[in-house]
Amino acid sequence: MVYDTLIPNLDIVRRRYNPKTSMASDKAKAPENAGPSEEQSMAEAEADVGGESGSESEAEVPATVSAESGPSRPSKKKKKRSKISRAISALSGDTVPQAVVDRVVAKVKEEHGEDSPAADEDAVRQLLKQLKLRDVAEGKAGLGGKHKKDAGDHKFWATQPVPHYGDSAPEEDGYIEPSKPREEVRQDPYPLPKDFEWSILDITEPVQIKEVYELLSANYVEDDQAAFRFQYTAEFLEWALKPPGWHKEWHIGVRVSSNRKLVAFISGVPIRLRVRKKDLSAVEINYLCVHKKLRSKRLAPVLIKEITRQCHLKGIFQAIYTAGIVIPTPISTCRYYHRTLNVPKLVDVKFTYVPRDMTIARMVRQSKVPSTPFLSRSGLREMEERDVSAVAELYRRYMERFDMVPLFEEEDIRHQFLSGRGTGEKEASTGRRTGQVVWTYVVENPETHAITDFFSFYTLPSTIVAHPRHSLLQAAYLYYYASDTASEENADDLGLLKRRLTELVGDAIILADQAKFDVFNALTLMDNPLFLQELKFGSGDGLLNFYLYNWRSKALAGMNHTEDRTAGRGVGVVML
Repeated sequence: MVYDTLIPNLDIVRRRYNPKTSMASDKAKAPENAGPSEEQSMAEAEADVGGESGSESEAEVPATVSAESGPSRPSKKKKKRSKISRAISALSGDTVPQAVVDRVVAKVKEEHGEDSPAADEDAVRQLLKQLKLRDVAEGKAGLGGKHKKDAGDHKFWATQPVPHYGDSAPEEDGYIEPSKPREEVRQDPYPLPKDFEWSILDITEPVQIKEVYELLSANYVEDDQAAFRFQYTAEFLEWALKPPGWHKEWHIGVRVSSNRKLVAFISGVPIRLRVRKKDLSAVEINYLCVHKKLRSKRLAPVLIKEITRQCHLKGIFQAIYTAGIVIPTPISTCRYYHRTLNVPKLVDVKFTYVPRDMTIARMVRQSKVPSTPFLSRSGLREMEERDVSAVAELYRRYMERFDMVPLFEEEDIRHQFLSGRGTGEKEASTGRRTGQVVWTYVVENPETHAITDFFSFYTLPSTIVAHPRHSLLQAAYLYYYASDTASEENADDLGLLKRRLTELVGDAIILADQAKFDVFNALTLMDNPLFLQELKFGSGDGLLNFYLYNWRSKALAGMNHTEDRTAGRGVGVVML
């Protein structure tokens, strides 16, 4: 591990929730690739994610999947665990060089002041130890210097049309492999292991979307400690999987032949992308999930190949996808930031902790938000159908600031910002409508009635695993936003845009708090770095890597700047 590359702003509330890191079933999105690496490491990563078996009975999956336990097997496992425990104990010792601790503390004081609670030496040392252990767990470092995975070991990716480690930066953006005519694409599905069969999911059918929901709820993305697991609702999946132009054939499942139980899933939805100056018809790959008991069957690589085939049959040969793990080769990397809202609950479920010089009461005071949105007297209101055209034009102008963005027509705007608003009136106790997954607000000039700004956020709760009091973490995620302020002369240099976005997203946080969310999350993309610190977001552990399939381009600015862009402004895509 290279300690010098640690983030300088070690926040006072260090999050252990890392929702999209080191997950084979992560938001891995791409044809014939997605989150995992080569076929073997894909299966190994899934085994790591699996942890304890799901709640389903053994009879629900093929008997061949269950591990056969002979008399000697328990002792072998015990012995193996003992060796691992000793190795981890050694790593947990006082192995962080004092010079490194001093360097990080000095950097924190330089950026946040001498009195910053984040500059506590013991806290910094403990964090460095945790990051070192995490590097071992993620394969970035080996026990005793052994088994460190080399970038060239990605055998599966070596065969794929993706940029590879060591490649020089391309002089011009473009495809890696040319598109094929339909007749040259494989016409038959890829073979599955014995006992399994393919199934195209019809998510317009409530029974089938419930099957997807139940599979993801029990087996999808967890944090590193398996304390939190994403819980995609049926309403969320309908919103995410049915954008304009969606294809039924891109919702692919695997079932057990004997009882038709759904045990694996992957999806794709069409997306039009602009990458710098080139427009692409692409697919966004998502929700790769394999039942925990089947991680050794290597279903994930077959799922990836099959959805690639289905995309090729539709004439689509480029894709965008994300993953917490590093595979060849990210076009950008963004970091998660968290704005705490319900401090007592977040501490209780160990999403965050109380620093030694802090109390919960003081944390509550520091995290408290105003009771009324700042812009409530300046024309702030919920977006309506009559706003679609104006929001579409505002979105188009604003997104020209970024290098990689989705190209939304009016029907896309209508779907993304209105179709998931739920039904009926908002409930007084929750501030939400029935089935609501997205919140979108506009600012209408009281005099001209022009739409000058909009912002949106969506809900993605997580199951809290094995907690005696809390079962659900209510998390809001910042989605798309735009402001006419960006068009004003010297808006960036004079700080006008930063001030306006701070007001807009600050109101989004207030509205999320009123809707009983526990935490508000954002990534270091778009213009988010302008307001994260001002609005009391804290740096999280999670990193999200962005990838393009069959497309070569220079790196885009995410959590770090590039030669021509400040941090965030390379990435204008928010992945669900």
